[in-house]
This record gives sequence, structure tokens and C-alpha cells, in this order.
Amino acid sequence: MKPRLLFATTNQGKLRELRGLVGDAVEVVSLKDLPPIPEPVEDGATFEENARKKARAYADACGLPALADDSGLCVDALGGRPGVHSARYAEGDDRARYEKLLGELSGVPDERRTAAFVCALCLALPGAETSFVEVGRCEGRIGHAPRGSHGFGYDPVFELPGGRALAELTSEEKATVSHRGAAFLKMKPRLLALAGGGTVGR
Repeated sequence: MKPRLLFATTNQGKLRELRGLVGDAVEVVSLKDLPPIPEPVEDGATFEENARKKARAYADACGLPALADDSGLCVDALGGRPGVHSARYAEGDDRARYEKLLGELSGVPDERRTAAFVCALCLALPGAETSFVEVGRCEGRIGHAPRGSHGFGYDPVFELPGGRALAELTSEEKATVSHRGAAFLKMKPRLLALAGGGTVGR
């Protein structure tokens, strides 16, 4: 029987990405697969603080190893905004958020539209005080109009150094360059140790 890992999200896009990255080594379940669990308040000042807080709370609540991420878009011309507030940057859906971003950057030249997606990924084990955090980044810039039909969030307006929007990549291509993919690759040895019944810590 495969070990179970809770990925503490209801975002189906994130869940698909992680399941694709993990493969068959671990049974990944989401918050939708479990009875309701009180949601911790994401009031940390950094992605790392929020990821650690979520992973610890869910691991203790459900008794499963819990993986939680906090991620967002940091735009240099906006002083790092929307940052930890990326998901709450504007009311409404993903389109509302990236349209607000494009509006704020109206008239900003290409050389000042640099940005990075950042993902902090935390693994917490039930009953253990120690948790493990890895951070991944994806560098690029904000385009002038949305492109592509893949991905989610700000992907349609985030351009990679080669010029393609993140939403123009397949899920397999995105996994090789994304901030979440980078954080996962750093975390992968711990998840494989979890799957094999070994020691997760250093």
C-alpha cells in the first residue's frame, strides 16, 4: 500500500502539477478528499512562513504527512508586489488579477517589467516538530497581453526568457521550468524517502 501524502490545497491546477511530478511513488490526496479541516490564516510576511504554518497545521489535524506551498508573483517595478498577496490581489478570478496587473504596468517599458514566480514548499510530519522548506524561483517578465491556454493564475502574462508565455507550455514543459517544479525537485528526495519508509530528515 502506497503511503499517503496530503497536498494542502484545493487548487486543482496545483494538484495536477504535483501528481504529475510525484508519479506513482506516493498517493497524493487534497483537502477535498478529507473531512473539513479548519483553514489556517495565511498571515505570514514571507512565502516560507505561510507554507510552514499551513503544513504544520494540516499534518497535526489529519495525521498525515502534509505538503503545503505558498507561492506568488513578485514584480520588480511594483516593489515586489503582489507577492504573498498574489491570490488576493484583486477580487474575482485569475483573469481579474492579471488584468489588474497589466493595468498597473501600463506604460512600463519591457526592460522594467522583470518579475519572478516564487514558491516555498514545506513538508511537515504529524507529531514531529521539525519541518522542511525548499524554495524555487522562475525568472521572467510581464508581457503586455495574455497568451496561451494552459496553466492558471498569472501564467498567461508571464513571459519566460525565451519569449514564450508560461501558459503556452504544456504541463510537462512547465514542470521543468516552473517555480513549483524547482521547489519540488529540491524536496523530491524527502518525498521518495517517505515513500520508501526511510528517514525524511537530514
